[in-house]
Amino acid sequence: MTHAIYTYQQLQLKSIARLKQIYSEIACTVEVADKRCKDAWITAIADYQASKVQKLISATPDEQTTAQAELDVTAQAQAIAPEELTTVEISFYDHEFYAGLKLIASITHDDDLTQPWLVIVNGIEKFRANTWMRCYRYISWHHQDGTLNEPVPAQTEAPSITENEIMAQIFNECEKYGFEILDDGIYRDDIKLGEVGHTDAGWWFTRAADAIQQRIPCNSAMDAVYWLSMVDTMPHAEAADYEEMLDRPFEMLTNEEWGQLRQLVTA
Repeated sequence: MTHAIYTYQQLQLKSIARLKQIYSEIACTVEVADKRCKDAWITAIADYQASKVQKLISATPDEQTTAQAELDVTAQAQAIAPEELTTVEISFYDHEFYAGLKLIASITHDDDLTQPWLVIVNGIEKFRANTWMRCYRYISWHHQDGTLNEPVPAQTEAPSITENEIMAQIFNECEKYGFEILDDGIYRDDIKLGEVGHTDAGWWFTRAADAIQQRIPCNSAMDAVYWLSMVDTMPHAEAADYEEMLDRPFEMLTNEEWGQLRQLVTA
């Protein structure tokens, strides 16, 4: 059985946990001087690999041919397998990803309302998502299959959608939340939440509580109605009562107050 041959530089980029794993994978027999020290693990692995190379040099021609074939297979596997990613945190919003010493991608953040996290490769935006973790998975997956640097597929024109289809999608999503659709917008418990629409091949919504009725773009009717469902329609006095109950010790709440809090959580 053959194993990858790691350079000292590659080992320096590994964590102690990964070094321990490599030590086990190659069945290293060199004793680690200090198991709490990263350099001790690196030295042990490097010395063990050096002994294997020396054994190859001193082997008979037949043994050398066999060992060289094994090393060739290992080298080919290394050429195919992508290097392990290393993450460097620049700030809370900005992270860089390296394969060895090469910068392959970065994650950053902008003011997009629905998909603020984005993946940048060679200065080009490749992917957007609503969470940092989705961007991280995108980089990991495409790094593994070698497609991270492939061109972004050209955007195709979105298929046209009829007025009836638009209204049907909005109605289906509102029905999930028990919302009512009236001529001037979407309501919950007689309180207007806002409006949802589709124009110029794009979905949008507005919030009734906003002073300026600005159309906020989104990806679908489902997203639009979901964002409206997050609008706080609780009267301020009632909200203050709930906040007061949450501030009190649990043992001081009455059964009725517990019931009110449960309704708030499940609403």
